[in-house]
Amino acid sequence: MTSSARHIAVVGAGAVGTISAIEALRDGHRVTLIDPGEPGGTQAASYGNAGWLSSHSVIPPAEPGVWKKVPKYLMDPLGPLAIRWSYLPKALPWLIRYLRSGSTEAKIEVTARALRPLLKDAPSLHKRLAEEAGVPELIERNGVMHIFPSRAPFDADLGWRIRKRVGIDWLELSADEMRQREPELHPRYTFGVLVEEAGRCRNPGRYVAALAELAVARGAQRVTAKATALKLQNGKLVGVVTDRGEIACDAAVVAAGARSRALAASIGDNLPLETERGYHVMIEDPGVGPRMSMMASDAKMVVNWTDRGLRAAGTVEIAGLDAPPNWKRADILRDNLQSMFPNLAKDIPASRIKSWFGHRPSMPDGRPCIGYARATEDVVYAFGHGHVGLVGSARTGRLVAQLLSRREPEIPLAPFSPERFL
Repeated sequence: MTSSARHIAVVGAGAVGTISAIEALRDGHRVTLIDPGEPGGTQAASYGNAGWLSSHSVIPPAEPGVWKKVPKYLMDPLGPLAIRWSYLPKALPWLIRYLRSGSTEAKIEVTARALRPLLKDAPSLHKRLAEEAGVPELIERNGVMHIFPSRAPFDADLGWRIRKRVGIDWLELSADEMRQREPELHPRYTFGVLVEEAGRCRNPGRYVAALAELAVARGAQRVTAKATALKLQNGKLVGVVTDRGEIACDAAVVAAGARSRALAASIGDNLPLETERGYHVMIEDPGVGPRMSMMASDAKMVVNWTDRGLRAAGTVEIAGLDAPPNWKRADILRDNLQSMFPNLAKDIPASRIKSWFGHRPSMPDGRPCIGYARATEDVVYAFGHGHVGLVGSARTGRLVAQLLSRREPEIPLAPFSPERFL
């Protein structure tokens, strides 16, 4: 251990937390990893992730004019973005910030320029980590495809204009070129975009479990407990309070996903973290499907092969942490999958169809919080990644270790500073 080594409590054993633990251990720190659940278990956001390593996902969810669609979101509980009436009063301050953050193309480009260095090279960074964790087969760097019914929605999408400006390249595919690559795809899709730099994870839950095992093998202690507060004395962190007692430490990383808000609030930082509830459906042994990962522009969903079956994931529901799931949303993903691939059997037994629901931790401007708490530099925040949690976790873990060791961060962190909300 180096002379400046400290005892770091990492709260949250998801993708961001486990990689932060690995990188902190690399720097010679002592690490305790705290989570009430099993890393990569079904309760974890990382388990349900679509599995895309989309280093080009630099566009925040809100866009100019989206405020006009809010009445529709409230009226349609099964649309790509749904807001539950009962939760609207609580979600309103977050929603107003969310709409403002994407109100102009210039604002969206600011976020895209911030996210680009966070996500760039993500498939390579994850490949290296997967090799260290003994699961190299789980990370593939073979590109992803976006599919459109025609060229018109692609041309009308300001996101692609901005991606070009921030240095992202792609191949454009005609209907014939798409058909050669994806013979099972419905012929209604006539235009495609192939982003070759992107990749995929074949099993996000198993990957995160392997990362947690790597952290433990390198000396991290795992504690199965729910962290409820951070404890300061005279401006210094002295411990993390959990439902199983207090854990003394010199520094802490808050990487507890959608449950990070209360921990930040316990030391005076009221940050606008909301949960974008997401669903996935997975068909075991479907027989047909895409050769590569793809995003359907009309269904607003990602389709990805995992080592357990064909997974479709996407859409957003704003309804808080405690409301019960609306499983009809998962049924729609299944129906969309069958529509995209006409040869997919319509009578697949229910035992081979697995549905899942979980919580994406999201900041209103589409950028995570990565930086020090206001009260003390002993606490580092690393949460709120929204739709880029898995892809952004590899670089985030490195940044967390750099902050803990008070080294110069490898990318500019001002756009991710928690201070922007305080």
